[in-house]
Amino acid sequence: SLCFGESVGFFGNPGTFAAMSGVNANEPLMRGGEEVVAGIPGLLFAAYQGMFAVITPALMTGCFADRFRFKPYLIFIVCWLIVVYAPWCHWVWGGGWLAKWGVYDFAGGIVVHITAGFSALASLVVVGKRPQDEENKDVPHNVPFVALGTALLWFGWFGFNGG
Repeated sequence: SLCFGESVGFFGNPGTFAAMSGVNANEPLMRGGEEVVAGIPGLLFAAYQGMFAVITPALMTGCFADRFRFKPYLIFIVCWLIVVYAPWCHWVWGGGWLAKWGVYDFAGGIVVHITAGFSALASLVVVGKRPQDEENKDVPHNVPFVALGTALLWFGWFGFNGG
């Protein structure tokens, strides 16, 4: 609703698809009598967009790794999704003011990459530099996990782009 609901000022109306009302597994998502995306069932479209909402915070997580505890991290991500991601998603993909200006976002360049990048920079300004441990300064972290994470990201991105 915050992303693809009817526009209320700069934001999507939270009541448009509240509790998945009007989201059907067999019919396209309808907003104001018009199809949001033609030919794609509403539930499938919601799941697809949910994957973008989940992967976007992961793109900025690496910049502040080892500087957040898990609970504050989860609080930050939930707040970020509501305050940053949802409005930008609505403005560009959900029929908001940028979409009305004719802005097109192919493969998430604006909604995913620009918001994650600038948010990563802003979070670094807030949390500051990573504490330096002189003893383990140049010791690499878990290299197999880095490779695994890269492989999972590539696999997921091929799924996003290839269908």
